[in-house]
Amino acid sequence: MEMLNCKGVRLSFIGINFTRTNQLMKVGSQSQRVKRATTIRCCEYSPDPASKRHERYQPQPQNVDLPELHPKNKKKPFPVPIKKMLQASRQNKRLAQMRMEKPLEPPKNGLLLPELVPVAYEVLDNWKVLIRGLSELLNVVTVHGCRKCPQVHVGPVGHEIQDCYGSGSQRRNSHHSWVRGSINDVLIPIESYHLFDPFGRRVKHDTRFEFDRIPAIVELCIQAGVELPQYPSRRRTAPVRMIGKKVIDRGGVVEEPKPHCSEDCISLLAELDTFSNQQGQSPAPSNVKEHAEMTLKAYCNVRQGVRKLMRKYMVKACGYCSEVHVGPWGHNVKLCGAFKHQWRDGKHGWQDAVVDEVIPPNYVWHVPDPAGPPLRSSLRSFYGKAPAVVELCVQAGAEIPEEYRPMMRTDIVIPDSKEARLAA
Repeated sequence: MEMLNCKGVRLSFIGINFTRTNQLMKVGSQSQRVKRATTIRCCEYSPDPASKRHERYQPQPQNVDLPELHPKNKKKPFPVPIKKMLQASRQNKRLAQMRMEKPLEPPKNGLLLPELVPVAYEVLDNWKVLIRGLSELLNVVTVHGCRKCPQVHVGPVGHEIQDCYGSGSQRRNSHHSWVRGSINDVLIPIESYHLFDPFGRRVKHDTRFEFDRIPAIVELCIQAGVELPQYPSRRRTAPVRMIGKKVIDRGGVVEEPKPHCSEDCISLLAELDTFSNQQGQSPAPSNVKEHAEMTLKAYCNVRQGVRKLMRKYMVKACGYCSEVHVGPWGHNVKLCGAFKHQWRDGKHGWQDAVVDEVIPPNYVWHVPDPAGPPLRSSLRSFYGKAPAVVELCVQAGAEIPEEYRPMMRTDIVIPDSKEARLAA
């Protein structure tokens, strides 16, 4: 039975039936427990869906655990559960044994998704804004990088946290050896082989120099529908047909056209690559705060757009190293030097990629007061972390996004070294 009060809240009465053990009684020669059924009527509160006054409260976590470093002697976890992978593999094998084609939907059959083409163009435009904004903000905010390990710090001076594990760290008591950083320390470059036809010939170890290496985000946008004259891509009108893992119809062989090498193409490629946008080449922005807000918004839009594209388009990543390949299957280049690469003859262990592998966040320590003293090891439990791009834009004057506040621990007051000993 349901009731509707004057405030638009729906009340419903539900019945709960359970059995309760009451007492012991002797039946025959054995004693047994007598169970009594009890019914409880209670009131359930549920807001009326037609009521517009009710607002769902979703509490945000106060603090989030800092990200842990993945050990180098272990393989990355699979983003898809193994049970689902085995179930899909058995289904494909069953269809292959029956000589039936695998049902493929766009874009897994080589066709484009028209609704994702604007998303790809938007991601590429935000990628240009992000690279240009970071190269200009580096003239305002200082970035440091360790010469012995991949640690990065955003701030006027390097921190004093003893967490260096590079060569000679024992002689330096795990202190970092800081040098001036660049845009590649803030935005880690992840490159991939550009393929004219992702379903065509695979990249082999002997033919790896015949393919260009471009940022993985740019290659993902090209395969999603972006047209760049320097990097042509095949646009199919007929789908690819497969039986099991074998492609039975690629739509014929199409000769790869020669890329254009005009001045406009060269200037366009300079906007898409971080290596051509180093510090000092771009002037400092006039309005630093507005420029930082625009750069941070572009970074969030790039991650959001890449997440949308990766839900449909296939991107592979090595389970041992940072290699990324955009396409239905990985390449055969034997350049993996990670854990147990001798057992694999240098081949990569391909698996489905996640967003953090295509655009790594590169977490750094959050500096609450850039003008204050440097961060110390004794107070590291009170410090937070944030992606290097977010930390750079925040120190330049941008507002902290809500999704990064719990990890940055903005609500924690940094105590003195003597007060930290008394903290719980």
